[in-house]
Amino acid sequence: MAENKTTEQEEQATLESAMGLIANGGNAKSLAFEAIRLAKKGDIDGARAKLKESDDSLTEAHNSQTGMLTKEAQGEHTKVTLLVVHSQDHLMNAITFRDLAGEMVDLYEKLYETGTLKK
Repeated sequence: MAENKTTEQEEQATLESAMGLIANGGNAKSLAFEAIRLAKKGDIDGARAKLKESDDSLTEAHNSQTGMLTKEAQGEHTKVTLLVVHSQDHLMNAITFRDLAGEMVDLYEKLYETGTLKK
């Protein structure tokens, strides 16, 4: 009976961590996309602010991931489910998208500074 309760608690903790990765990763990606839209319109300061918000969401996601990795390192192995795999994939895509958005904001900034694009 106690073993089932522990297993249920572990599964609940894993679910919460995975959902933290998905929710915060999704927010980070959406904010990075908003940054690109703002930069495209010439609002570089607004774009940089959205990138900062995106970074904050990625930090939250990273904290969830770190918790999972810490437990794994301590011998508390996480049951690998489709949801756990999906959450890791979601985070990886958000990080990649955020990096690309930062490069695009930089590019738009240079295009506006050189007069290649007009507001």
